[in-house]
Amino acid sequence: MKIARKHSHLNGEEWLLVHERDTYQEILDVIEAIDAEKCRTKISKEKSKRGKALYSPIALNTEFDKRFSALGWKSTRYSYYVAHNFEQLEAMANMSLDEQKQYLWDQDIEPIFSYNQTDHVKRRIAIEVQFGKYAFVAYDLFVKHVVFYTGRVINVGIEILPTKTMQRKMSSGIAYYEGELHNILRHGRSNPPVPLVIIGLEPA
Repeated sequence: MKIARKHSHLNGEEWLLVHERDTYQEILDVIEAIDAEKCRTKISKEKSKRGKALYSPIALNTEFDKRFSALGWKSTRYSYYVAHNFEQLEAMANMSLDEQKQYLWDQDIEPIFSYNQTDHVKRRIAIEVQFGKYAFVAYDLFVKHVVFYTGRVINVGIEILPTKTMQRKMSSGIAYYEGELHNILRHGRSNPPVPLVIIGLEPA
């Protein structure tokens, strides 16, 4: 596959080039090694695309998972407790998980456990390969990457998406690079508050 489009949010790519150039190159090499045509295995049942061979999100994700796992990228979970009061949440922001739980018990509040999980993390970089529906990408960009960043698990997040050109050869409803770039830019230059690299892919 090839990178057709790329956007650096809050100097995400610049950070990688200065601090993790080799790791960033490793990510680019994985992308280049993916043969998209081998993943064109989904036969459409949609009225407008009936019988056409489409790029399969499952097959694409499997290829990325296999290659990143072989290079030591691991699924990582960030756990935390939530509360119904904003001041309490703010007070817990920099506490450890045990400290959060004790703080809530001390306030006579039942601790509610929650977590976020991302598939590929290494050297404080998180990668989300997203060939899913729009809502999943929005959650990645405005919740998951932010939680991992504010929790000091990562320094930068990378979101890998198909471009509109590729998305046309997939099932309906798949998120695409140009649409998600618009969503980021309309929120303002500093939101989401985490350095990101948004990558739009196409078959090579």
